Amino acid sequence: MKKLFALLLAAVMMMSMVSFASAESESSMRVAMITDYGDITDQSFNQTTYEACKQFCEASGLDFQYYKPASDSDEDRISSIEKAIDDGFTVIVMPGYAFGPAIQKVAPEFSDIIFIALDVGEGDIGDLAADVPANLYCAVYQEELCGYMAGYAAVKLGYKKLGFLGGMAVPAVVRYGYGFVQGADAAAVELGAEDVEIKYVYGNQFYGDADITAYMDTWYANGTEIVFACGGGIFTSAGEAAQKVGGKVIGVDVDQKGTIDGMYGDGITVTSAMKGLAATVYTELASILNAQFEGGKIENLGLVSENPEENFVQIAPSTQFADGFTAEDYAALVAKMNAGEITVSNAIDAEPTTTIKVEYLGNIK
Repeated sequence: MKKLFALLLAAVMMMSMVSFASAESESSMRVAMITDYGDITDQSFNQTTYEACKQFCEASGLDFQYYKPASDSDEDRISSIEKAIDDGFTVIVMPGYAFGPAIQKVAPEFSDIIFIALDVGEGDIGDLAADVPANLYCAVYQEELCGYMAGYAAVKLGYKKLGFLGGMAVPAVVRYGYGFVQGADAAAVELGAEDVEIKYVYGNQFYGDADITAYMDTWYANGTEIVFACGGGIFTSAGEAAQKVGGKVIGVDVDQKGTIDGMYGDGITVTSAMKGLAATVYTELASILNAQFEGGKIENLGLVSENPEENFVQIAPSTQFADGFTAEDYAALVAKMNAGEITVSNAIDAEPTTTIKVEYLGNIK
């Protein structure tokens, strides 16, 4: 994914040198990012979005600032957006579905401001979904695809006792989870492995705590080998429990190897299911800078190439590839998915049909 980001940024800089819309558009574009539940050190959604905005703006000579709402509430998110607008920022970047209610208020009210919303879909923006304002671009991701890749890889790498620890059962997390189940099942069928099992639960929050860690302790103590920790900071509970017994973890959204391994030990992170937050930021900010912005839509981003590194959903380059699942095997898997030879359901209203045993355990809290 880093290679994709570097290529995108290089392309942006080249376009910027030859095709600015005007000196006025170059100088008047000012970018603000608003954080959601977390902050810019969360090693996930907020940090990735912040770093992408900052890098783009520094390379383009644009003003950039981030704002952290006073609390996790629609009112404070709206206040932060309005403060950024009052401060003269013309492009507002917002990561996460929690911005839905705020967008419903501010996008129609501030028609001269461009809003970029990451992971915000139809169900989040209410009536606006029927006629998305021209100043709003929403990106959603096909998490079921990279979830599938992660589950497939885990089983191919020899793990038979898997776990899925979601944050809250919001659509994106459910798509990750159900994709993970489908991928693990497909790999088990290919291997003829009848003893692959998955335990599946939600923490009902996007952070780890003592109760969730204790729950994970029980899983690992009873034979779970690897857990897909899917939901912001909830990975801390999986990491703490895995560290005690030599277990493994799968990260989410970005390549979390550096973070999870750094906190809980080298080699604990087998892979991460990733989506192209930074790539989306670069692409959309470049389109604004070059007067090519196309708002008024919700775009569903996923596979665009048989080359794994060129897609908006993928598993991390740091994946612990081995004989059972090599980088070449991964590339072949992506090529088949891109060609439609492998299909993955994005349904979230029914649990996937599988040949392997999956134990759905509801919410921990």
